[in-house]
Amino acid sequence: MVTSYLQLLERRYGDELDEDAEEFIDYAVDGAERMREMIDGLLEYARVETRGDPLEPVELNEVLDDVRTDLQLQIEESDARIEVGSLPQVSGDEGQLCQVFQNLVANAIEYSGDEPPRVAVSAERNGSMWRISVHDEGIGIDSDETDRVFEVFQRLHSHDEFEGTGIGLALCRRIVERHGGGIWVDSKPGEGSTFSFTLPKTSHHE
Repeated sequence: MVTSYLQLLERRYGDELDEDAEEFIDYAVDGAERMREMIDGLLEYARVETRGDPLEPVELNEVLDDVRTDLQLQIEESDARIEVGSLPQVSGDEGQLCQVFQNLVANAIEYSGDEPPRVAVSAERNGSMWRISVHDEGIGIDSDETDRVFEVFQRLHSHDEFEGTGIGLALCRRIVERHGGGIWVDSKPGEGSTFSFTLPKTSHHE
């Protein structure tokens, strides 16, 4: 609503506003949009437990196909190459797992640095769980920050450098924990990052 009224004000009285006033309105619209995105993200975060679907067998390769379709524009614009290995069937909420992969792959593309993004998704057995990894060759993360990135509203870069609300990775952690797994990142500045998380095998694999 705030954004709508600001835009209405700009349209109706735009000819009477000086350059400073137009700039102030632009700042206000941008701030209102970011606030709306943060509220939407918080609602998603809060509803992971209450609005999630039952855990059922999910084919992760099919989930990645959907994610690549959803991110097609970002992939094409950045000339990204996404390599996906043979991924397992797991016990999970397909919609929520799609959110996890979409956040991780989109981040890998976003924080790729100056080179075209190169992202690899792989899986390996880890006892009664599968360990899924999303590796990139991007700007990396300082070791002191690898825990903080999973906290709500924690951003390592300014909004001017990279867009985002600071909720995406916190949402990933909440979803993975709902599935009984864990999530972490191994990274060094300038050497890329590997985000890994664990998911339970389906019953006939246990």
